[in-house]
Amino acid sequence: MDPYLQPRKEVIECCQWLCRHGYFGTLLSAGGNVSVRIPNEPVLVITPSGKPYMDLVPEEICVLDFDLNPIAGDLAPSIETAMHVGIYRTREDVGAVVHTHQAHASIFALINQPIPALFDEVALSIGETVDVVPYALSGTPELVENVTRTVANGCNCFVMQNHGALNLGKNLEKAWKNAELLEKTAQVYYQALTTGKPVTTLPEETLELVRQLRK
Repeated sequence: MDPYLQPRKEVIECCQWLCRHGYFGTLLSAGGNVSVRIPNEPVLVITPSGKPYMDLVPEEICVLDFDLNPIAGDLAPSIETAMHVGIYRTREDVGAVVHTHQAHASIFALINQPIPALFDEVALSIGETVDVVPYALSGTPELVENVTRTVANGCNCFVMQNHGALNLGKNLEKAWKNAELLEKTAQVYYQALTTGKPVTTLPEETLELVRQLRK
């Protein structure tokens, strides 16, 4: 019996939903990646490299320890595996990572602009600000360093400069939901900016309440 079968199946379910809804860019894409931290173990399950999400089966989801040693799975893991491990080492509260190329969030990745707190219920889930992770080439130590430094702010959503989006959660369900909240927020913010009118953000007293509640 595969001790990692359930999280592997959950990763596939998440990936295929994200793929069908355009969060990876195209239906046939293998871009982006999803991982889950195994509770009480320095182990993660993560999508393989270059395998279309709609074709995945559980035994193809890679299982590795935090030193990137393979435990199960015959395929090569995502080239971003070290980034996921870096997040888990930096943020003990994070149990899942969903890295996407979702369209509206990617607009802000290209214009290198953070997304401020616009809605209180969204800020409670994803944090006060969607910050920008500075650019570095995919799969490089520089990107791992940039990501781990940025995610240390405690928020759950980020845009990666000239790359895509990064969504965190205490479990896969929450990281998945945060990806959807980020896309809704990015879409509305983008459309608001196109009006040329001032965009209102949450008042400071609400932000302080959000900070306290998120603690």
